[in-house]
Amino acid sequence: MTFVRRSVALAAMACASILSAHAQTEIQWWHSMAAVNGEWVNDLAKEFNASQKDYKISPTFKGSYDESMTAAVAAFRAGNAPHILQVFEVGTATMMASKGAIVPVGKVMADAGYKFDPKVYIPAVAGYYTAPNGQMLSFPFNSSTTVFYYNKDAFKAAGLPAEQAPSTWAEVALAAAKLKAAGHKCPITLAWQGWTQLESFSAWHNVEFASKQNGLAGLDARMKINSPLHVRHIENLGNMAKQGLFVYKGRGNVPEATFVSGECAMITTSSGFYGNVKKNAKFGFGLAPLPHYHDVPGAPQNTVIGGASLWVMAGKKPEEYKGIAKFFDFISRPEVQSASHKRTGYLPITTAAFKLTEDSGFYKQNPGTDVAVNQMIRKVTDKSRGIRLGNYVQIRAIEDEELEQVWAGKKSAKEALDAIVTRGDELLARFEKANK
Repeated sequence: MTFVRRSVALAAMACASILSAHAQTEIQWWHSMAAVNGEWVNDLAKEFNASQKDYKISPTFKGSYDESMTAAVAAFRAGNAPHILQVFEVGTATMMASKGAIVPVGKVMADAGYKFDPKVYIPAVAGYYTAPNGQMLSFPFNSSTTVFYYNKDAFKAAGLPAEQAPSTWAEVALAAAKLKAAGHKCPITLAWQGWTQLESFSAWHNVEFASKQNGLAGLDARMKINSPLHVRHIENLGNMAKQGLFVYKGRGNVPEATFVSGECAMITTSSGFYGNVKKNAKFGFGLAPLPHYHDVPGAPQNTVIGGASLWVMAGKKPEEYKGIAKFFDFISRPEVQSASHKRTGYLPITTAAFKLTEDSGFYKQNPGTDVAVNQMIRKVTDKSRGIRLGNYVQIRAIEDEELEQVWAGKKSAKEALDAIVTRGDELLARFEKANK
């Protein structure tokens, strides 16, 4: 009898264990983080899953930002969307207009009983993802901004000061000329060219990118990037391309690989590139603020937000939303935020995380790692708060197409920028009409 009782008890314990395992709520998280940053995302999920037993975050890489958005739209229509979707900043207006598809993150947190105060976030970050009524719509995650990276070893070999990055575009051109003379075949390249050379360039020089406060004040915004300053800048880059000082290496983040390999000596790209460079570059490198034109009044101003945020999809169970809120609360912790910032170069999205990082001595030990934060925490203006335009994924593609014509010597800067404005305005008008 004793054996029988013991067997029954063991069976009961096994069943309880199975039921307990089944009781764990799974949260699907679709993202677009590859390589080094993909490892970071997976580690965050593991850390959260190990911290509690009720929920399991399951991250899945769904391709580029464009691809993951397209996949999520199709999945939502089919009734099997993920719980959490990572969307890059240019998809914000589209997500905001997706009525019924998303649940505002402020509501998710409040419903789960968490205090969620947008004021704890860096203002430029919180403001971008907040609706006019003050409700935060998505959760700031891998927020970044554009910064300047340079190869210190290449600078030394060319007789340039290795500890002093070019601060103006005139200085960039001079440095590029010296690098070329020293035998460098790619003195400078540009990643995310529309973001770095049009969007951030505009905010950095406190000039309009689009009307209606760059789209933040209304759907009837129209493009403004064919101004004399924009033409001057793209013309200068076009001339550098003709001279072999600037070498175009492709769209998106494709050019980043040429910096890590040492092929290109300078690059403007995301602060979130830091983790890759730190891990894989075999040379000394530096981070610095974006170059500017010294004769433009008010420049430099501040750069705009990049990266992505996490959107909560509609149609899920109450218990699943509780799990999402718990996960967001976890990754909001200053120690988690600070560790992520140090590892990736993405912004510490809360002021507490920034202070924790600063107090740890990280910025002093790793010069330049505070550049992104300092560029973002400057006082913003209506021209530099950020860009929120509809159909912007398609507009970015137009920017790429037209700028490529300039780099190839097939169009003047004025012709290309005029074309971006004309083609972009058509898409903006279409978006406005569809969302009135």
